[in-house]
Amino acid sequence: MGHDHAHGTGSNRRRLTLAIGIVAAVLLLEVVGAWLTGSLALLADAGHMLSDLFGLIVALTATVVAARPATDRATFGFARAEVFGALVNGLILLAVAGGVSVAAIGRLIGPSDSAVLPTPMLIVAIVGLAANIAGLVLLRPAAAGSINMRGAYLEVLGDALGSVAVIVAAIVILSTGFGQADAIASLVIAAMIVPRAYLLLRDVVRVFSQSTPADTDVSEIRRHLLGTSGVVDVHDVHVWAITSGAHVFTAHIVVEPTVLAAGTDALLDELSGCLSRHFDVAHSTFQLEPAEHAEHEDTQHR
Repeated sequence: MGHDHAHGTGSNRRRLTLAIGIVAAVLLLEVVGAWLTGSLALLADAGHMLSDLFGLIVALTATVVAARPATDRATFGFARAEVFGALVNGLILLAVAGGVSVAAIGRLIGPSDSAVLPTPMLIVAIVGLAANIAGLVLLRPAAAGSINMRGAYLEVLGDALGSVAVIVAAIVILSTGFGQADAIASLVIAAMIVPRAYLLLRDVVRVFSQSTPADTDVSEIRRHLLGTSGVVDVHDVHVWAITSGAHVFTAHIVVEPTVLAAGTDALLDELSGCLSRHFDVAHSTFQLEPAEHAEHEDTQHR
């Protein structure tokens, strides 16, 4: 199993490295294309891709940093580096969306003679879409088995949708001469950016505030644990996430006197196994105690 995991991690790193190269090349192409054609939509998509490039670099870094062992100064390891990266990424996305929206609205309400060269704009967007499709094909096999890789896959998918918006705008300008289609496409791209920024920042706040993960039902966990033979009560329950997909659980478990007398190894294995199998909890800690000890605890923990 260790060999397979190492092989999978190495494969994911190679896929991410190639995807970063593809996105970086397209980003450079779109910046140059935006400058040459005067297309705000291309510039907006380049800003979108800049954020996505950062997200891919964060994903690659996370595969390296998360593999580092815990230390006395970082007892849970370094996986939360991914969350700090997501915070910066979310703020960049909002800044890009805001800047693009202001520029696009300025073009829409201002003079309509902004010079946009639709043919090179279309060529650049098609090349960008083709590169994004290559990135999607590259990342798709790993997206199902890793939340980190799934996030990277969605980054590139967002880029592909942005390229489609630019292509549509270029075709409209070529066929109708309606130059403001470029500004409208920019607003569409900005509108696609904002929800992703919101979701990223919402997840960051949820992790940093140590809230219960959205996909975790504490009541259901209690029911599972109470159904374990020898367990009388469950209280002082805490569930949070170190980073996305890395849940941590602690609880006080009141047990029957016979459990403590016979040994607790089997019960601890059963409890941690239950959480791992049914609730995808990566790290669980239980304090086993007799009923008389639970009665002495502060009522605010119940």
